[in-house]
Amino acid sequence: MYRIIVSDLDETLLNSSKTVSDENRAAIRAAREMGVRFVPASGRGYRSMERTLRELDLYDRAGEYVISFNGGAITENRGNRLLHFQGLPFAEAEELYRRGMEYEVCIHVYTIDTVYVYNFFSWERDFLRGRMEVVEVQDRNLDFLRGQEIVKCLYMNTNHEYLTGIARDLSDITGGMDVSYSSNRYLEFNRKGVNKGSGLRRLAELLGVDMRDTIAIGDNYNDLTMIQAAGLGVGVGNTVGELKPLCDYVTAADYNHSAVAEVIHKFVLTQGGAERA
Repeated sequence: MYRIIVSDLDETLLNSSKTVSDENRAAIRAAREMGVRFVPASGRGYRSMERTLRELDLYDRAGEYVISFNGGAITENRGNRLLHFQGLPFAEAEELYRRGMEYEVCIHVYTIDTVYVYNFFSWERDFLRGRMEVVEVQDRNLDFLRGQEIVKCLYMNTNHEYLTGIARDLSDITGGMDVSYSSNRYLEFNRKGVNKGSGLRRLAELLGVDMRDTIAIGDNYNDLTMIQAAGLGVGVGNTVGELKPLCDYVTAADYNHSAVAEVIHKFVLTQGGAERA
């Protein structure tokens, strides 16, 4: 029986209106009534997911969880109780911030509660509107965050090839980091070993759930670790092409057509939750 469904948010669970469809909500509710936990997993922080949690009736619920910052944090929703945190050392974040200024990128620096953005492109403002609040900064160094916990950094540019070139350039400093891509616009840097797959494993261990009894659903490179770690790894219809062969199942539906509901109906509800695929 599948006991945990972990799902990415942007371009997976959320449609282009940045909301959860009626079909997805109904399927998730039905799965939860069978005792299956539904866990959002995002590169974003917990606070930026609160609207989605309210849509799913998961907000401030005891015994319900979120994996955030690509696995850098695990939170119990009741009281936003932090169960696990693993961030970037300040020196590594500072070097990423400094080196990022050499490129045509928008730089994001995440603390637990706030996202700071340098070189805030207008098209990035448009993309983030309705997704999360950020603080724009002009500082040329990270001294303003010295002494604070930094979760991750990322660079934004909509040219994926440009980002992969940057990743090659930075290989001299990223050997101790987990490097991934998301939303077809972000190059993300977490501490080594911090990814959605490790987040799923840690949560399953905390809850005493066998990894064979987990489903992971995603669409992009930063979802691959959890797709491969889960008992059933699913890519939605709009998943990056080269990742589809690495999934156990790819939905016919994309994120605008309730792909998550398709997964739940096929592998949980019609199976009575009693069998694995």
